[in-house]
Amino acid sequence: MSNANWDSTDLKSIAEGGWSTERVMQVIFDISRIPLPVTDLVGSGSHGNEFHEWLTDALNPPSAGGWVVDGADAGNDESQAGARIGNQSGILDKVVKVSTRARESDTIGGEALAYQIRQRQRELRQDVEANALGNQGSTVSDANAGTAGVPASMPVMMTKFDSGSGGSGGVYSGSVWTGWTPGAKAALTETMVRDAAQAAWEDGGMPTHLMSVPSIIRNLSEYMFTSSSRIATLTGETNNNGPATGMGSVNVFLTDFNVELRFVPNRLQLPYADSTGVELDAAAVILLDPDYAEISYLHGYRVEPLAKTGLADNRQMAVDLTYVVNEPNAHRAIMDIDVAAAVTQA
Repeated sequence: MSNANWDSTDLKSIAEGGWSTERVMQVIFDISRIPLPVTDLVGSGSHGNEFHEWLTDALNPPSAGGWVVDGADAGNDESQAGARIGNQSGILDKVVKVSTRARESDTIGGEALAYQIRQRQRELRQDVEANALGNQGSTVSDANAGTAGVPASMPVMMTKFDSGSGGSGGVYSGSVWTGWTPGAKAALTETMVRDAAQAAWEDGGMPTHLMSVPSIIRNLSEYMFTSSSRIATLTGETNNNGPATGMGSVNVFLTDFNVELRFVPNRLQLPYADSTGVELDAAAVILLDPDYAEISYLHGYRVEPLAKTGLADNRQMAVDLTYVVNEPNAHRAIMDIDVAAAVTQA
């Protein structure tokens, strides 16, 4: 090597990074753009007030007998009214503040303000999904007291299947739902799934999706290959035009009532947390009938400009929504399931 040349070493030796323009790929790689299973499965509606109500009703159970005599007078009135339930609306938001210089700079990923708005909107949609599957009861909005309106999550409103944990809650009274108070962690069993599916089916529901945190779905799939289950067999397929494929998971379980129950791992569903925010390593397993649930919006996703107070541009993204479980009995929520415990038969 000669010191007679003005070379790249000399360029890089100059203070503050040298004279070389770095070759940076003009792409920001983001692996956090993940699916929104609940949002995609359930319906989307709208409502006009911060408290959204709806009616539930069901036919009386069939009865044997009841024959009447020819020419007999009409009997007593058998009309009946269903129950009226509802949920509070809540607001979620994200705020971005980007300086004028940052906006004018040639930045990776495109114009800085547009990039921040795009990313924070994605986060907002993820927050809507995570709260849909959370463990919160509802709270009535009181702006004067500084109390935010909070919609109850879907599992809290669904009919519970007793996992034996001793937990309690999820009761509707006086326009609010109480949150679920977790009990002891319980291991999921095949019997729980079968019994919960049967209970919902007998009530008239048709749950088609079993959703939970990824570890519980994996444990359930692994159980299907055990000698206790005898439901599935590890297999391999040989493709003459490509590599062999090993089949090592179960994605669909056909219930005793000829209903396909699809296993759906949800990366946005969070385990329960205590009052201090510490995770309890337990979560809900939801048997969902998408025809009887929706996310309803008082207003949809908006981007609003905030007042400009200096050399920066400010935006607020917000959505005002509630979660609707049109008929709690169409679903089942198996609460307090241990996220790490192996699934067993009973």
